[in-house]
Formats: sequence, C-alpha cells, structure tokens
Amino acid sequence: MKVVRKEVHCNPHVVEIGNTLEALQKEVGGYIETVTMFTDMAIICNEEGRLMGMEHNLEFAGIEFVGTVLFVGIDGDEFCDLSDEMIAYILTLK
Repeated sequence: MKVVRKEVHCNPHVVEIGNTLEALQKEVGGYIETVTMFTDMAIICNEEGRLMGMEHNLEFAGIEFVGTVLFVGIDGDEFCDLSDEMIAYILTLK
C-alpha cells in the first residue's frame, strides 16, 4: 500500500509497504499504535516508543510522536493507500 514514512530528522517520503501486521511492525520498530487523525487517515507509530527512549519526530494535530511514523489511509476498519491529496499535504510537513 502507498503510505508516507516520516523518520526522525528526515523529511516525509512516499513508500510502498505490505498491508500486514508484520510489515507495519517492522517499519515502526515494534508493536504498533494507530492514531486516527481524519476519517480517511491515521498515523501508525511504535506503541512503546517513549518507553524505549525513541527520539522526538514530529507534532501533528497537537500530538507529539517519537520514532518512525507512517501516515496511512483508512477505509472503514482497514488500512489502505493514502489519497494523492493527503500525500501532497503530508509531504509539506517538516
């Protein structure tokens, strides 16, 4: 699925990853936590990132995230590709 990865100290960029628990866990380095931001977009981060001492990554909508995060599309209860409009917006983040 087409998502945006934002790593610590890096600009966000588009990547293709598998839509599996294992692929998502590999991307964020552990157990995943999903934070729904809009009806069609969520952020996936490491559930234990703060406990593991991961570095600050970004603040989005008043929420501070640590470690690598993924911006993913959502359709009901499933993850999916991000829309081109959402990708364009996310890529403006620093």
